[in-house]
Amino acid sequence: MESFAFAPAYELPSWPFTPPPELGSPRIVRHPIVIVGAGPSGLTLACDLAQRGVRAVLLDEDDTVGVRGASSRGICYAQKSLEIFERLGIYERIAAKGVTWSFGRTFSGEQEVYNFNLQANSVSRQPPFINLQQFYLEWFLVERILELGLTDLRWKSRVTRVEPLGDGVRIDVETPAGRYTIEADRLIDATGANSPIRTQLGIDAHSSRSTDRWCISDVRFKKPLPVERWTWVDAPFNEGRGVWQHLMADGVWRIDYQMPEDCDTATISQPEVAGARLRQQLGPDVEFEFVWIGPYGYRDHLLDSFRHGQVFFIGDAAHVVSPFGARGGNSGIQDAANLGWKLALALQGQAGDALLDSYDAERQPAARQNLEVTSRSARFLAPRSPAEHTLRRAVVALAARHPFARALVNTGRMSVANDYPSAPQLPEGGRTVQNLPLRWADGRETTLMQLLAEGTRCIGLWLAPTRAEAEAALAATASLPFQLLTIGGDSGLPALQADDRLTSHLGLREAGSFALVRPDAYRAALLAHASPDAIAAALRTALAQDTTP
Repeated sequence: MESFAFAPAYELPSWPFTPPPELGSPRIVRHPIVIVGAGPSGLTLACDLAQRGVRAVLLDEDDTVGVRGASSRGICYAQKSLEIFERLGIYERIAAKGVTWSFGRTFSGEQEVYNFNLQANSVSRQPPFINLQQFYLEWFLVERILELGLTDLRWKSRVTRVEPLGDGVRIDVETPAGRYTIEADRLIDATGANSPIRTQLGIDAHSSRSTDRWCISDVRFKKPLPVERWTWVDAPFNEGRGVWQHLMADGVWRIDYQMPEDCDTATISQPEVAGARLRQQLGPDVEFEFVWIGPYGYRDHLLDSFRHGQVFFIGDAAHVVSPFGARGGNSGIQDAANLGWKLALALQGQAGDALLDSYDAERQPAARQNLEVTSRSARFLAPRSPAEHTLRRAVVALAARHPFARALVNTGRMSVANDYPSAPQLPEGGRTVQNLPLRWADGRETTLMQLLAEGTRCIGLWLAPTRAEAEAALAATASLPFQLLTIGGDSGLPALQADDRLTSHLGLREAGSFALVRPDAYRAALLAHASPDAIAAALRTALAQDTTP
């Protein structure tokens, strides 16, 4: 029997447990923000808050990142997430280590039926996607958090009990040095899909499990292939079932193989079985070595509300979707970016509780939309009836010849930043603003995310106002977290050069029009003919403040 080599396991970092000051003290200390869980969403939130000058306590029951054994887990980081990471100061490390891509191909058997280029409609400094093993992302976030120095990162600290209070939460923590209790004004649960906090509070996640089974192979091999996302609807080398193929950092390919529903998960992940599949795909003479092999089945859940009193749920603690199109981890990262600035302004006394409520009003519908998209992908890749099989065969056959059918080939709609529905803080809904390269009137270059990295405030972009209008708008918004920039004109304020890409992307069509961009790079308001009073009113609405001037 052929033997298969495993590459040396990654050397994951570990951080020391430091006994916290509360140990052995009879006094219960109250912290403004406590985050539980140092996965992508919890670390992103802690980093986001620290970047805004906000202190938080972050508790995690482990002392490292990723999963011991070096599985890749999440790998695809979408443009919106990459833009967030530029603001947080780790994008360059991600880009240097990861694999950038924008092009994907879909095959049926040996025939290519569809391809896409996600770069085509992008105006962002960041690419559509970078592939990077999840533990690297977490590693970079931890190092950035330590560099910023405002987060009390407590390793080997397991939360054993939470007790909601009228004005906060009491938290029992178990450590190698003993147990202690702290309180938090606000607790953020980022403990993942099996959240013990959610379970203890008795919150129904409406969970369901799929019978669809897959097996991941993280593998290195010596065969030159394009740096593209390849998907097979019915791969001939996998008994007519689905396959995904991506390149990650360190020359490791992530290949997901769809398995029979009644498969034995231990058997399908044995090296000799996985190796036989790989031989069918790559050919008999290709040298390869496994980094990790593991089976998985899909599950999903969605909380009715992402806020329960002073407990907020983010990432997989709030929602789980099938891993089609990388909508899980990216959604958790974007949960954190949505909540971070709202917590910061609330702590600074510049926003009220209604702004914190808007986290659920925006991110719960986004999660529901992602769940609907991934559920459709699951049905396409694993039809549940002869009629669904017939429909899929017809769609695939038509897609090779007719553009209209290509939109129906659903092998995983790739993650995009969700639009937000109309709400009290977003009367016309919210739309993401890409990280546009910008140029000041004097020729200096910047980006939207670089501007948003400086403090916590909304940015107003006003197309060619008069000097008097600009001065009046500054006076009307003087007490609010706001920076006013003009595009062109002669207002006397900091001005950006007029650029068709910028004005078109923001929706600014004529002189006097105005776009309000929130700290999370979402457009909160678009005024066709702005006035100082209208700008101030739009800003107060976005911040959930009294709109009376």
